[in-house]
Amino acid sequence: MPKPLIALDWGTTRARAFLISETGEVLQRRIADQGIQSVPAGGYPAAFETLAGDFRRAAPDASILLAGMVGSRNGWIEAAYVACPASPEEIAAAAIQVELDKNTTATILPGLSCDEGAFDVMRGEETLIVGLGLTDGIACLPGTHSKWAEIKGGRITRFASFMTGEVYGLLRDSSILSRLAEAPAGTDTVEGAARGRAAVSRAGGLLNSIFASRTEVLAGRMPGGAVGPYLSALLVGQEIAGAQALFGHSAEVHLVADGALGESYGGELEAAGLKVRTVTPEAAFIAGVRRLSSGLAA
Repeated sequence: MPKPLIALDWGTTRARAFLISETGEVLQRRIADQGIQSVPAGGYPAAFETLAGDFRRAAPDASILLAGMVGSRNGWIEAAYVACPASPEEIAAAAIQVELDKNTTATILPGLSCDEGAFDVMRGEETLIVGLGLTDGIACLPGTHSKWAEIKGGRITRFASFMTGEVYGLLRDSSILSRLAEAPAGTDTVEGAARGRAAVSRAGGLLNSIFASRTEVLAGRMPGGAVGPYLSALLVGQEIAGAQALFGHSAEVHLVADGALGESYGGELEAAGLKVRTVTPEAAFIAGVRRLSSGLAA
């Protein structure tokens, strides 16, 4: 019989904890700025108690499943990467056990690796991809380091990472471009996004197009409030083009995102002529951990 599940998406800076019923309903959730970088050596049982100890007391028979950077070499204990192509069953089979106390163990899920010319890794995103339940398709998981993945025959066959979010932050806030950038006002967001989208195919390439966000403002042809939206649309557009070069021009993309990030990527994907199916990260995570948990039970 299915059991309740306590699942943590435990990343570098944040942790998301969920108490999930036997039928998949989220009974309780907690989000905290208590990622692995804040946990001292040997401190994971205590950190888990802070994050989800009350969940455990509310459901003492629940299984405990941990995903994300908690399984990295900088986390609780390293769970070796599973090489692509990988099925949900293969991911579950590579999970490892850790001891919370003398009576309770938790399961840490592994990450995935991919080697197609350039070695690539992910931790945590594989759980969201599994949660999409795809037999065949392309998934996009935007973020600081966006992931695109190809699924064939129910297996994650390959994936690629893009430093889109991090590069945007560096350019917008820490480069010479920040001197002219302002908070968007009025139509700045629409204008900046349209200009950035058009610049994706500019003959000079990405580096030339980035610098144009400065010179267009200097020339008085673009407001400072459009710089951020310009860079966002330009970088996301380049990411989409790069993913299409790697995985082909799929007609549909499964987008795992919500909020402003979901709106931004959804708009840019549609502008590129793609049909978008959006799933929230929480929904994908819940579905993913439940599927992987059932694989562990089997």
